[in-house]
Amino acid sequence: MRLSEFNQNDYEIIARNYANLKESAIKRCGNSEELEVVQQAFDFANEAHKNVRRRSGEPYILHPIAVAKIVVDTIGLGYKSIAAALLHDVVEDTDVTVDDIKNLFGEKIASLVEGLTKIKNVLDNEDKRKNNEYREYSASLQAENFKRILLTMNDDVRVVLIKLADRLHNCRTIEYMPEHKRDKILSETMFIFIPLAHRLGLYEVKTEMENIWLRYNEPDTYNEINAKINRNISDKEEEINHFIAPIEKALKRYGFDFKVLKRVKSPYSIWHKMKTKNLQFEQVYDLYAIRIVFNPKDTELESERDQCFQIFSIITGIYRYKADRVRDWVKHPKNNGYEALHCTLMSGTGIWVEVQIRTKRMDDIAEKGIAAHWAYKKDGYIKENDSEMDKWLNKVQEILVSTDVNALELLDIIHNELNSSDIMVFTPKGEQKTIEKGATALDFAYMIHTQIGNKAIAAKVNMKLVPLSYVLKIGDQIEIITAENSCPKKEWYQFLHTRHAKNKVMDYFKSNWKEVAEEGKTELEKKLYSVGIQYNEHIGRKLVASIGLNNTNELFFRFGLGETTFDKIMEKMIPGNLGQKPDKKKDKDKKEKYIINSPADPHRYAICNYCNPIPGDPVVGFLSPDGTVTVHAKTCQIAESIAAVHGDWIVHPEWNNQSDQAFQVRINIKGIDRRGLLNEITGYISLVMGVNMNKINLGRNGEIFEGYIDLLVHDKNALSEIITNLKTIEGVQNVMRTEL
Repeated sequence: MRLSEFNQNDYEIIARNYANLKESAIKRCGNSEELEVVQQAFDFANEAHKNVRRRSGEPYILHPIAVAKIVVDTIGLGYKSIAAALLHDVVEDTDVTVDDIKNLFGEKIASLVEGLTKIKNVLDNEDKRKNNEYREYSASLQAENFKRILLTMNDDVRVVLIKLADRLHNCRTIEYMPEHKRDKILSETMFIFIPLAHRLGLYEVKTEMENIWLRYNEPDTYNEINAKINRNISDKEEEINHFIAPIEKALKRYGFDFKVLKRVKSPYSIWHKMKTKNLQFEQVYDLYAIRIVFNPKDTELESERDQCFQIFSIITGIYRYKADRVRDWVKHPKNNGYEALHCTLMSGTGIWVEVQIRTKRMDDIAEKGIAAHWAYKKDGYIKENDSEMDKWLNKVQEILVSTDVNALELLDIIHNELNSSDIMVFTPKGEQKTIEKGATALDFAYMIHTQIGNKAIAAKVNMKLVPLSYVLKIGDQIEIITAENSCPKKEWYQFLHTRHAKNKVMDYFKSNWKEVAEEGKTELEKKLYSVGIQYNEHIGRKLVASIGLNNTNELFFRFGLGETTFDKIMEKMIPGNLGQKPDKKKDKDKKEKYIINSPADPHRYAICNYCNPIPGDPVVGFLSPDGTVTVHAKTCQIAESIAAVHGDWIVHPEWNNQSDQAFQVRINIKGIDRRGLLNEITGYISLVMGVNMNKINLGRNGEIFEGYIDLLVHDKNALSEIITNLKTIEGVQNVMRTEL
């Protein structure tokens, strides 16, 4: 922020932006008194931020106005939240106090502003802790910050909703941030705020944040996918219209009051599917979707679900549907309250189109999430499905206030909670239960009762005997077999999935704390020695700090129990961080150049062996206290989790253009086999391109061949040339880079 006298053009821009906000607020406010509160909040904030500009040079007040616009239009909150959004930076950036806000706007708006100020403080102050003697402690400090942010949900979840609006607008204007700040914001956004938006049902907020994240972390990929989407929309527009026409005609004939909306998958959604499923753009068959939003017929004989299925019956009478792609989110809503009936239909021209069937109420909740959920609940519309979102909020609040969870562990738990999904299973008597996807039979036993879990020896799933480690599937019917003399085993930690079950096992072993801790210490010392580290008290303190525990005894106990694994410990440590004490003189300078493996660069570089970036890939680095820089692809999941807790370690390494070092990559190849094809592929790679191959794994299934080749290439351009030219070989259908 900087001070600079506003000119006439600035005042006109402010007036226009506020007029747009006011137009939205008029529709949302219940009466003139509520609108007057919004007006007063704007006048107050406008005066407080007078002559203050953002990094972009625009008047600072445009940011609170934009946040308030997201709050009302996208999230659907009311006048108090609009006012709080307008005032959210006043306490932090001016001499105004929370008490001043309380006196002028009342206690509720003041408490919202105070919550937002606390969040801003803990996030922004992270960069002010760089001179700590032991920088590794910043991990647990940053985790504490996130805990404080999430604890605001205990007071009023609207604080988090307004913060999401604030984060979205900061993402929209992130181009004006310095690169280190940009990477920190985007990592936090992907690790916490995007999953949080998803869990709170804010589809628009989530999608826009994801697309911005991809645009800055993989700009070439984003632009390529976006261009293909635009070309496809242009090519397929007429086909989609022809697909919709008979559906509209049929629904009108049956007397439905409805509208049909068209949608194309977002660039991030397509990229994520391509990456996780090893697909090319052309193989993403559910690229297009239409949404049928209808007002339910006023009849007590048919429920909303019945009417959704009536529409399903009508449209599947017109088009063939894909049976394994029908999703009934009406009877079993998602954790974030999402309800709809999904199916995928084959158009008359041979393209698959996803169809989403929703009532107006379901659509409001799908687009505006928790705010719409509460509005309908207040009016008495939500009964049977009342509680998926409420249950989840209660579950998160229970975790947040738990005294048994340290801050860093909590960050992992919350991240996993935000990204988890539930499945429906059944007891032997047919009672329906909801449990986390990935849960085992033993998790189910502990969910039913602690003693059933403690005495479990096996399970029957769908009448078949299975071990306790069996991973449950949707619709499984589970019976737990117990024995009176049975008790928990340490090895259970290797397959338990839910936090509830893990805590119950830990509680059981706490009576043997000393014995378990001694075993853990002995085993941990052996493991460290095997990787060349001699354990001492200094190493112990660093390990404890890195994984956010209270002391070494707790570390030994958890390790002895198996709750904390050696891989988990090392994963939390950046290479070199178990070595000597950090030298303050080596604390990074934001302007310092980091050239990967350059003879003139004194730093040691380690390339992440999870994402395996190569020259040309957008990368981010983390500078550990001993001067080692670990290099990750900007889209690497490990990099996201490190940046979320070590935001002050981020540096921006550049590839050494003079280096002749080769990097290993893997390409996946698929096509129709013919005589001599393998020789032609390998001959092109080795003889024409002069590239070495580390490994070849190609197999044949009938006439189709598929497999991968590991290559040693110098940079991304060389790899792109190989992929492009391999696609020209007769029989080769798909070639793409995949993870090693």
